[in-house]
Amino acid sequence: MTPARGADRAPSRPAPARRRRVPRAWVPNQHGAWAMVVAPPVVGALVAGPTGWHALLVVAWLAAYCLYFAATQWLRSGRRPRYRSPVLGYAAATAVLGVPLLVAAPALLRWAPAFAVLLGVSLRYAARRADRSYGNDLVTIAAAVLLTVVAAGLGGTPAGWWPPGADDPRAWAAAGLLAAYLVGTVPYVKSMIRERDRPATYRLSVGYHAALVAGAVALAAAGRPAGAAGVALVVVAAALLGRAAALPRRGRVRPAVIGAGEVVATIAVVGAVLAAV
Repeated sequence: MTPARGADRAPSRPAPARRRRVPRAWVPNQHGAWAMVVAPPVVGALVAGPTGWHALLVVAWLAAYCLYFAATQWLRSGRRPRYRSPVLGYAAATAVLGVPLLVAAPALLRWAPAFAVLLGVSLRYAARRADRSYGNDLVTIAAAVLLTVVAAGLGGTPAGWWPPGADDPRAWAAAGLLAAYLVGTVPYVKSMIRERDRPATYRLSVGYHAALVAGAVALAAAGRPAGAAGVALVVVAAALLGRAAALPRRGRVRPAVIGAGEVVATIAVVGAVLAAV
């Protein structure tokens, strides 16, 4: 008697369960942006002296960034329904986290006009599908570094009608140094990804970082900051120049690797900035 068909086969194994993944619409895919988002409020908090309110500010700012990312994707897509849930979800999270901050420090609302203008300009870029442009990059950097001053003023007593932190020269100095670094990441990252085949972008990146080194040397020579802090600025600026000159010549690099490098660079920059101010 012949065996039944299939009797000599090994028993079938159940298919492995598929992992549930968070929909892409909910997760910002700008790997290096996380460092840009987190660094300014952390630096501002350390300049002023961190409190529990600063921790809440950082979390609320992260929620606001996720809301911004979802909103730009919604606008870029022509307002497709798939992006509506992330917009509404992150809007709710930002409100839940932000309201206690505003109740505790209502003077923070004095910063609202500045952020509203920057946000409006950036969303306009997104609606025109130009959110990857240099102009939009500079607008988002301006919004990010401005939070350095906001964080430094959190919990303080604003002078007159000035927004909290706006009268703090150390906060502005820290914001300026962070801005100098972050502006340089724009041509650098483009020279590694979207514009890696454009020699002009590479030259712009290297030239800008060379100017950063010259600026750091000038500040150190003038004693602002003096001593080891000035040396640290020069060393970090020189390292950024070396990175901008060497890495784009190594061929294709995965965006996740570039993002991880940005995190490391940002940590070094934050240390130098805190020493300088």
